[in-house]
Parts: sequence; C-alpha cells; structure tokens
Amino acid sequence: MAEGRITTYSDFWYFYVREHSKPLTRLLHLAGTTLGVALLVFFVVRGQWYLFPVFFVVGYAFAWFAHFVVERNRPATFEYPFWSFISDFKMIGYMLTGRMAREVERAFDRTSDAAR
Repeated sequence: MAEGRITTYSDFWYFYVREHSKPLTRLLHLAGTTLGVALLVFFVVRGQWYLFPVFFVVGYAFAWFAHFVVERNRPATFEYPFWSFISDFKMIGYMLTGRMAREVERAFDRTSDAAR
C-alpha cells in the first residue's frame, strides 16, 4: 500500500505481513504477546485489575523494539490500532502452525504482482 489509507482487512493483512518480514521481528512479537497475555491472566486471577495496562506496555515494548531496531519501520499500530492488534494474534497463530514463512512469501508476491 504505497499510497492512501488501507480500507480492507485483506489489504491490511498483507501490508502487516510485509512489515513483519524478518523472523526476529515475529519472534519478538510472539515473546511480547505471550508475556503480556500471561501477565494479564495473572493480574485477573489475583484481582489486580488496576494493573491491566501493563499487558499493553509489555506486549508493545517487544513489538516496538522489533520495528524500530530490527525492521527499521514504523509500527502499524500507530495508524491501524485495531487491525494491528488482531493481526498480531493471527500472525502468532500462523507462526505456531508453521505457515508464517509462506504467508510472508505470498505478501511479497502480491506486492510484485501489483507493481506490474
């Protein structure tokens, strides 16, 4: 999506995948999300609802580090927060089922097809 706002989730997904092209970026997302969700469950079980924001801080710290240091791009969360949040879990599902590398290939194939 070189220009304009992305208007469909399908288009966003391929944009998101391209922005997470490096395995280390995806691994850091997995680590941050896993740790964030574990903390969220821990806080809920202990009745510490006031600590809920820590879930986001931990999860996004890993992800933003990955974007700024590893990928050297701007996190999609800034412009598409809801779709980014959903896509993080979708990406993790693809990673855990061994399908993410192929999804990255498809995303870049789709970009090169659109450029023709």
